[in-house]
Amino acid sequence: MCYNQIRKICESNEMITKIDTKMNGRKICRGIDHLHINVSNINVSGKFYDELMKYFGFETLDKADNNWWWHNDGENTFGIEQTGEKYIKNKFHRKQTGLNHIAFRAKSKKDVDEFYNKFLRPHNITVLYGGPKNYPEYHDNYYAIFFEDPDRIKLEFMWLDN
Repeated sequence: MCYNQIRKICESNEMITKIDTKMNGRKICRGIDHLHINVSNINVSGKFYDELMKYFGFETLDKADNNWWWHNDGENTFGIEQTGEKYIKNKFHRKQTGLNHIAFRAKSKKDVDEFYNKFLRPHNITVLYGGPKNYPEYHDNYYAIFFEDPDRIKLEFMWLDN
């Protein structure tokens, strides 16, 4: 199911009525508090994510031996953790059950292009699908760039004009 289909379903009165009926009108979740992923090498991924998070305007919250955390406004927190030795042999692949990708939302289409030219290209980061472009199959005004972290976790920087 693409973003456009999900949005239409969630915006329909039928969906809202079902949610309100089940929860007695209460909105018990206001968003995702934090995202925490495992990485194969905390030093390599730590350097990658430290530069990425700083570019996105996140501040360092904590850098322990095996856990690094960043936040951008007290509402959005992102962390990485060294994968334990018992699991280090298992490599990540987004087609397996579990995480597919992480999308960060840009403030403008221009920010996506600047990110590509000023961050991804100078850092020689693997870019997927040919660079920044429109994705009308997701939404009429969906513009994004996809790239990979050192463990090949797919990341996205996207803008949506809605």
